[in-house]
Amino acid sequence: MRTVSDRVTTVVSSVRGQSVQEGLLVSGASVFRPAPPVRDADPALPAIPTALVEVDVVRQWRDGVPGAVPVFDGESGPELAAAAEQFDVDAAVLEAVGVSASAGAVRALPLRAGGLGWAVGVGSGEAAKWRGAGGALARAVRERLNGVAESDDETGDLGEASDADYLQVKLPADVDGEIVSALTLGLALGGYRFRVSRGPVPPRLRKVLLVAPEGADVAALGEQARRARELAAATALARDLANTPSNVKDPAWLTGIAAELAADVPDLTATVRDEKWLADNGFGGILAVGGGSSRPPRLLELTYRPKDAAGPHLVLVGKGITFDTGGISIKPAEGMHLMRTDMSGGGAVIAALLTIARLGLPVRVTGLVPSAENHVSGTAYRPGDVVRHYGGTTTEVGNTDAEGRMVLADAIAYAVDKLEPDVLVDVATLTGAMKVALGLRTGGLFASDEGLAEQVRAAGAGVGEAWWRMPLLEDHAEAVKGELADVKQTPTGPGGITAALFLREFTGGLPWAHLDIAGPARADKDYNEVVPGATGFAARSLVELAAALTKP
Repeated sequence: MRTVSDRVTTVVSSVRGQSVQEGLLVSGASVFRPAPPVRDADPALPAIPTALVEVDVVRQWRDGVPGAVPVFDGESGPELAAAAEQFDVDAAVLEAVGVSASAGAVRALPLRAGGLGWAVGVGSGEAAKWRGAGGALARAVRERLNGVAESDDETGDLGEASDADYLQVKLPADVDGEIVSALTLGLALGGYRFRVSRGPVPPRLRKVLLVAPEGADVAALGEQARRARELAAATALARDLANTPSNVKDPAWLTGIAAELAADVPDLTATVRDEKWLADNGFGGILAVGGGSSRPPRLLELTYRPKDAAGPHLVLVGKGITFDTGGISIKPAEGMHLMRTDMSGGGAVIAALLTIARLGLPVRVTGLVPSAENHVSGTAYRPGDVVRHYGGTTTEVGNTDAEGRMVLADAIAYAVDKLEPDVLVDVATLTGAMKVALGLRTGGLFASDEGLAEQVRAAGAGVGEAWWRMPLLEDHAEAVKGELADVKQTPTGPGGITAALFLREFTGGLPWAHLDIAGPARADKDYNEVVPGATGFAARSLVELAAALTKP
């Protein structure tokens, strides 16, 4: 078992018989259910982080290696000549088997020389189409590998990436870094899976070679592929954390695994604070939400301080509700099982900090994840309660299912008071209203600063995550003001907007963006690089935002 290094600090106490073991909190009292502190604690849980396909850029197509060729839209239908030439078949054969230029359309082709080739539609060829094509191709290859494995064919698993090339993809003559990045994201994430099972680990695509055209700068394209794979790793880790079932994932587990992962990364430190520390320091929002569960809350602080840091200090705050019953304002049974993903914002922040540090970006970044389980019991907080947040602001509780803003308010107020941020960004699966407004593939973006709003939007556009600017309507600001307390938790008016206005009360007037990912954090079907389950949405945008802040 690996232990956590000295760069992980755990602030704990001896409350109710608790003790520190290997740098993480373990409970010795029956009222607390101990959380496994390491990622392989449950033998049925998949390895975290999920292993992703390796992607390299090379100069030469290799005979005998399974390959894929893109098919573009032409003036009179799909352009089949390139695929026909590469696979040594007539274009009429491709047409007969239904090869299409539609982005993401994949057709497997038995080849004369043996083996398979794939024709992959990329539409008009813009970057987003390549991302979708890469995701669809990864799923097609995964299905093929699974089918072969189930038939006991020897070629079901193609071996180790170090000694075998599994798939090659021909790049177009006009390839650029944007295309390579988009394709790499699709290939790395489209075949993602997370399944808790006692069965054998199914075979997976391990390595892809992107074959560059003559004259292309292979080194530069290869660097784009490597960076895109790091972004994909951020998304995959955010998915892993959100997909982990909540009988395993409680606040101690979530913050503990983040601390363990951070211990491996230069210039990144982790501090995990327990419920006694939270009580001593006035984090009333986190304690109120976590008070109904036997599994106490935590606050994770990830600090990235590279020696060459310049520019503004970015603080990211992610909602870390490891399961949300709604509390006393209990949710309907339908869909409640998906509340294991209610810490998707926190997962995105954890994954982003790790990736920012691995990339060595020259910018100061701090990540805060207030983590709690919103449960029903005799100690749960109630509608009508008045809660005092960090810093003293009081909130009148209207609905215990609006718990995300309660924990975020504490963390944001703490950041303003202690961390001296220049830019604040919070991310959360916060309101059902945002799903109604924007659907399931676009995140809601609220911002107090025009420049920051554009930076977030552009960051998302560059990595395939769509954000739509939402208004902070001052007409509704008065509704946030409290009668019994300083502010109301659930003001009247449009839910997504009033939730953002509530959080603004704690930002101290700093440049701030609020990202509501209630819609795109989860998916129920495949599209582009997304698969059913947690999507990891926002992790890549946060990394790109940090990168943008390093530029003058």
